[in-house]
Amino acid sequence: MNESGSGQTAPAARSTSVSVDVPAKINPHLGVGDARADGFHALSTVYQAISLYDTVTAERGDESGVKLTISGEGAGVLPTGEDNLAVKAAKLVAIYGGVEPDVRIHLNKRIPIAGGLAGGSADAAGTLVACARLWEVEIGDAELHRLAAGLGSDVPFCLKGGTAVGSGRGEELTRVAAKGPWHWVVATTDTQISTPECFKEVDRLREDGIGRFSSDVDAIVRAFESGVGADKLAHLLVNDMEAAAVSLRPQLASLMHGGLEEGALAAHVSGSGPTVLFLASDVKHAVALARRIRMRGGARSVHIAEGPVAGPAA
Repeated sequence: MNESGSGQTAPAARSTSVSVDVPAKINPHLGVGDARADGFHALSTVYQAISLYDTVTAERGDESGVKLTISGEGAGVLPTGEDNLAVKAAKLVAIYGGVEPDVRIHLNKRIPIAGGLAGGSADAAGTLVACARLWEVEIGDAELHRLAAGLGSDVPFCLKGGTAVGSGRGEELTRVAAKGPWHWVVATTDTQISTPECFKEVDRLREDGIGRFSSDVDAIVRAFESGVGADKLAHLLVNDMEAAAVSLRPQLASLMHGGLEEGALAAHVSGSGPTVLFLASDVKHAVALARRIRMRGGARSVHIAEGPVAGPAA
């Protein structure tokens, strides 16, 4: 019974703050088709979420509007206004729910920026979930996916995490029951490559007869579903953007070769780069490999991660 003695249950207090952790993504398979009439490239990709996280916190604001602050990776560099996907995500939820967008969003970023790990898309996905919970907006899975796809091709996957096949522009998802885990060493660099820049280089190389569309994902999907060892997975990693990334930033080749010399089972550019992924046989191997790569030099930062992991809306 409540304090009034009426016998009625008092309404639950409204949340004033919601925090969600959202993981980075990698593309163990990234097939890139030729440019389409709409300017996009057809993609045939396999996503996997890994245990590098940003934390998105949404708090009720004192005044109308979306206010964004950032700490950690990219603080002082990334935009905090209308150009940030997290701001756009918050406004989409407000419009969908018919609520006033009175919110302060804080991004505690640990996912390396501009590295092909979808940090911006992850933040957008986390903001969709955090704001919907904060404002108690009921959004079904299909509508949440639609809002995410309107923000970017990687955002729908970042919502769910795990492992999935992506087609179209990458936003059309088919879940993969991957067993895992698989262990990665994630090496970032001081350089950056914009995704549009890398796509243009893919097109230029294709005109010179270099590269082709790796559309078939069946082999790597079967491997994930059966939980193959890392030694077998190493031979199935594909990235049609890798040659373009190395062409634009030749120093990546030295980093990749160095990791292989230190015992990595495979070296793989993440997405459009310039982050490089090194596949390890297990967590002990990953720890030792990360240490050797740090000592060797050439990487800005080195992280250990495993996948798959769940996303904020899984």
